[in-house]
Amino acid sequence: MENQNKIQEMKEKALKDDVPIIQDDALRFLLNYLKENHVLRILEVGTAVGYSAIMMCSVNENITVTTIERDEKRYLEALQNIKKLQLEERISLIFKDAFDVTLEEEYDFIFIDAAKAQNKAFFEKFEKYLKPGGTILTDNMQFHGLVDQKEETIPSRNLRGLVRKIKEYKVFLENHPGYITTFYPYGDGLAVSRKREG
Repeated sequence: MENQNKIQEMKEKALKDDVPIIQDDALRFLLNYLKENHVLRILEVGTAVGYSAIMMCSVNENITVTTIERDEKRYLEALQNIKKLQLEERISLIFKDAFDVTLEEEYDFIFIDAAKAQNKAFFEKFEKYLKPGGTILTDNMQFHGLVDQKEETIPSRNLRGLVRKIKEYKVFLENHPGYITTFYPYGDGLAVSRKREG
């Protein structure tokens, strides 16, 4: 119960501070997916304040998460949150730009939830660490509903560029010969890409 209160406090603080954390229905889908597919080793690109990493650990006491964050303020807050919940043994936090990270191990599951314009680059960099049959889940595929809007109705040029990148990433996933991707409407839109075996 005490842990639940700590998690609730963390969530409320993140929302108050405008830290983008995974939405409730997307989180439910994610945790259920981990459970049903017996996922144990997770790589997360984009820690923010550690909320999703902590929630993923709640599925099974044998789950371990390696998570990458480049923003110092968020990294320090995530460290604090992980400590509060005594998960230092199970969550390894890397303070670095994801593109500068080299890893030693393989993972069952990769969760991409960082700079949206870089989704494709993150996918291409980290998929070599994914086991055959493993899954890459990408959040924010709808980007607040903007992906389905006509481009000319999107007010700023930067946003239009970002939405274009997300659409290109979607096409990249749909046509990737090594993965089978399914899109779900939960939260801000999820892409679940399962690596073909063999």
